[in-house]
Amino acid sequence: MEIRRRTSKPWLALMLWLWLWLCVGTAKGDNSNQSSTQSTHWQQQQQQRYQSQLNESLRGDLPEEQPQQATSIVSSPHEMHLTRTSVIFGLTKVPANDSQVSAQCQGQLRQVQRGILTKQPWAMKVLDASGTKPSGFVYGQNYWLGSREACRGVQRPVGITLSQNFERVMHYGIITQQAPFDMDYRVIYLSHSSPWQVEIKLMSEQIIHIGLCLPRACSSAEVKHLAQEYVTGGLFTESEIFDIRPQVVYMKDLQLKEVFFERPSFRLLVACVLATGALMLCAQQLTAAIKAAPTTADDPGLLAPAESELWRALHSLLQWRRLQKFVECFDVPTNWGKIFAVRENSPTEIPLMNGLRSVCAIWIMVFHVVWFMYFTVHNKTVLISYAEQAFFQYVSSAPLLVDVFFTISGFLQTFNFLRNSRQLEAVRQNSLRQNLQLFGKLLFHRYLRLGPLYLVVMATVDMVYAYIGDVSVYHINERFDEMCSRHWWRNLLFIQNLFDHRDMCANWSWSLACEMQFFVLANALLFLYVKHPKLTKALVASALVSTIVWSYGIGVSIKFQLSFDAAFATGTEIYTSPFVRVLPYILGGITAWCLKERRVQLELSESRERLYWHFALLVFFGCIYSTVRRDLGPLMAITLFVMGRLFFSLSVCWMIAGSAGGRGVWWSRLLEAKGFQHVSRLSYAIYLLNPLVIALFYSLTSSSTHADPFMLCVVTCGFAVICYLASILFSLAFELPYSNLSSLLLRRGKANSSSGNGSKPKIA
Repeated sequence: MEIRRRTSKPWLALMLWLWLWLCVGTAKGDNSNQSSTQSTHWQQQQQQRYQSQLNESLRGDLPEEQPQQATSIVSSPHEMHLTRTSVIFGLTKVPANDSQVSAQCQGQLRQVQRGILTKQPWAMKVLDASGTKPSGFVYGQNYWLGSREACRGVQRPVGITLSQNFERVMHYGIITQQAPFDMDYRVIYLSHSSPWQVEIKLMSEQIIHIGLCLPRACSSAEVKHLAQEYVTGGLFTESEIFDIRPQVVYMKDLQLKEVFFERPSFRLLVACVLATGALMLCAQQLTAAIKAAPTTADDPGLLAPAESELWRALHSLLQWRRLQKFVECFDVPTNWGKIFAVRENSPTEIPLMNGLRSVCAIWIMVFHVVWFMYFTVHNKTVLISYAEQAFFQYVSSAPLLVDVFFTISGFLQTFNFLRNSRQLEAVRQNSLRQNLQLFGKLLFHRYLRLGPLYLVVMATVDMVYAYIGDVSVYHINERFDEMCSRHWWRNLLFIQNLFDHRDMCANWSWSLACEMQFFVLANALLFLYVKHPKLTKALVASALVSTIVWSYGIGVSIKFQLSFDAAFATGTEIYTSPFVRVLPYILGGITAWCLKERRVQLELSESRERLYWHFALLVFFGCIYSTVRRDLGPLMAITLFVMGRLFFSLSVCWMIAGSAGGRGVWWSRLLEAKGFQHVSRLSYAIYLLNPLVIALFYSLTSSSTHADPFMLCVVTCGFAVICYLASILFSLAFELPYSNLSSLLLRRGKANSSSGNGSKPKIA
């Protein structure tokens, strides 16, 4: 019996423990359910409260003759603070003049005001989406843009799915509730003259951008009037603290205007694209017809039956031999092969030029990434301070690399002219009129090779800047669409650099204008050299001395300095002036003359030759880093500028001359690598397109940029890929076909010239 009692007690204890566990679990469940029910009930109360307030606001606007009652319906301890700090709320508090602001606009602004004071979710989103002053104003934070995406969320529910399994303290109305009327995101621009912001004097850094989420019923003119009343009425507290003294400049609705599609540049670009596309299709059809010739006259070969009549007409048109040759210039597979062709360097070539062109084109693109970043960056002072640090001199001094292209152009122009014995003989025997004709033909072929791509890019610049001028949140200081519309003829004649750099269409094309002007001058001197060599030598020596003296004179007279603001202000007199920039072109021409005419050959030991190569590289980078101190006086600054460019160009001349003689060291062999042939063919397109691509992508961002070296590296790599792909497309369509056409005309001219009997040798 005792054994039975002992064995039954554990079972009783186990049953008692299970009963207690169930009781505790049930209590916890009840508490959890009660908590969940309370939380859900609280959320429902909040939703009902906001819905009742929304319904109250939707009952209709109060009569216009009772505006004071409208604002006194709701009171809040935060009302004064909001009026002084929030521009969107301040606009709703401005007493509107009936003649300036419509009744519908006034009523909807009052609804926004009541919604904010009663904390309705849609109105809180309006308040949150509109810009207020962020930190960093002293160093250039003028982008108070708010959130364009948040303003869109006022119009439609946010596309986000949230699980019901989790408790949240958020008001669900911020996701689902919409404004009772249409809202738009717009940007208003204020000029300021605050002494509490670093003034760098580079274009438009004193323009404040304020993003506002506004009722669509309010026109831009009405909002501009209200904003002017707000900032001049002493309601804006930031104006008092930082002495901003703002003035309303203009306002954007960020909508593309209908006149955009009526611009001549748009029509021209569409016509060029259609014409080029048609010629490419014709070239493809011609290639297909040649590969699959019809067996009989009635057999159209591979032509599709549905298109047989059209293709037969095209096929008969392409039977004209001259038209065939012209159309073949646009053959896409052939031109694609030319762009990507890589071959062994021939003894008559100077392969180092390919590397120099490629590296310098990408290097200048990196500078443009930083330069165009300046107009969207909100810590401009920090960005400029980076540019003056020794480590970043390779970026801030990159404009010096333009002299590399001038040196190469001067060398090639002279070198190719002097080694063309047939052309030299023609110039020597021709009369003045015949030489003028030959000179005109050379100029025509130069224009034919450079002009089409340049003019297409110029039209694209006009169209793109008209587009971003309408839809970008940023104030576009350089309105190239306006400049191109007024001054397109300057670019057409390649003389835009002779005018103020602030009035240029696509101002980065100044160096292309210099190239064309130097080409004309060099050809004139080379023609003269054939008949009067001593006179030409004297003229070249005089030009070399004159450009140095001119640079000194201009620099001293305008008190030139190396600081960024002074360099930008003197851009017309120094940076883009052909009289100043001709120095490296002359030095390149003299180097080519020494190699071809004087047959200069330096007999150096291998060790000394390596020393000179490394010394040239040291001079190259020494000139780039020579501007690490920018607080020099005018005389020292212009001396450093002129002498730095002189020795920089001489170092490039040494590299070119050494490569022409087959000499070099390890780093020059890297620049002679075959892979640079491909990038070198695209360097002209990269040069023209990279500022346009960079400016477009920066302008389409919806928030300002922060100057950070690490992120800048990532952004630069992205821009490099985009510019590379764009350059392939534009070169394939608008550069190589016309280069092929130029070569075709030259070959035909040579054939006609050689077939003539008893005629004087001339080059077509």
